[in-house]
Amino acid sequence: MNIGIIGSGTMGIGIAQVAATSGCEVFLYDANSAQTEKSLQGLQKVLARLVEKQKITRKSSEKIFNRIKFCTELSDFKDCDLVIEAIIENKEIKTKVFQNLEEIVSEKCIISSNTSSISITSLSAELKNPARFIGIHFFNPAPLMPLVEVIPGLLTKEHLAQEIYDLMENWGKIPVIAKDVPGFIVNRIARPFYGEALRIVEENIATIEQVDEAMRSLGKFKMGPFELMDLIGIDINFSVTNTVYADYFYDPKYKPSLLQQRMAEAKLLGRKTGKGFYNYSVESQDARAKMRETGTRSQDTEQNGELQEMIFMRIISMLVNEAVEAKRVGIANDEDLELAMQKGVNYPKGLLAWGKEIGFDKISATLQNLYEEYQEERYRQSPLLKKV
Repeated sequence: MNIGIIGSGTMGIGIAQVAATSGCEVFLYDANSAQTEKSLQGLQKVLARLVEKQKITRKSSEKIFNRIKFCTELSDFKDCDLVIEAIIENKEIKTKVFQNLEEIVSEKCIISSNTSSISITSLSAELKNPARFIGIHFFNPAPLMPLVEVIPGLLTKEHLAQEIYDLMENWGKIPVIAKDVPGFIVNRIARPFYGEALRIVEENIATIEQVDEAMRSLGKFKMGPFELMDLIGIDINFSVTNTVYADYFYDPKYKPSLLQQRMAEAKLLGRKTGKGFYNYSVESQDARAKMRETGTRSQDTEQNGELQEMIFMRIISMLVNEAVEAKRVGIANDEDLELAMQKGVNYPKGLLAWGKEIGFDKISATLQNLYEEYQEERYRQSPLLKKV
């Protein structure tokens, strides 16, 4: 199978590795040839490490790398069976690329986008043949994260979602089928993990470190909200929030954070710039790692278990409420809703199961208290919450 990939950034080269590992011939195109060269060099290092760790053989490494062909023109995609676009999250730029691509590939070629939040229906509407267009959303890093969201638009032909679902399983992924709604499954349901954490810090209720510590300690999350935003990229996370907020007609549940906006404006974007909510200098990282290894916690958090409980319950209640609402409106089936959060963003358990474990009545009471305190629609409960 011939796979075309547009964009050789982190996601593009990662998807290329996944496809090539599965035995596909990959055609990789990027308007910036220097970026492609840099990404291919990076892939060589990744494959070399896999050989060192005995995850793959040297011969397999060479085969994987040789299956990826660097293209200088989109016309090189003429024989592709599937094209996956993985470029900047800009609808106008993506649409122009798809329109150019449509003039090159065969009628049988499936065209797809790796967009994390832009409407699949909206992207396909500008094409001559929107029926062959679908969303295939991988998670970063693509070779390691098992989840893939498969998103048919309103104009996508019947059975194409199942075809892509089966292909992703053949690639060793865990696919879920999602409705074409803003943020799909993961980027919609996960918004409160970041948004409520930011709100708590903006209100001077707790520090960044205290919020992360509470979610790791009580929630058993591998990373707290601020650590995860730094890993994702504060600019990327902020952009997704803005897209979801606007596409839901400015629903206050998804309102962006002023603090996050200021961080993005200051180019304090997280790990990729060396500083975000945390400092990633060698000294700072060593100190933080030592603190995590020894289980040392900040003194005021140690002394205030009530603060940790409040932070955890406020964030988890918002998350569970969002998952219950996603269930109510049928964004995906229950199994896929649970799988998506566990396999896409490494949540320790599914949110519907978590809500049942804590008690949906306790989740409801927490949200009711927040609504009474703030008088904001942000804290409105899903109509299904009191019925599950």
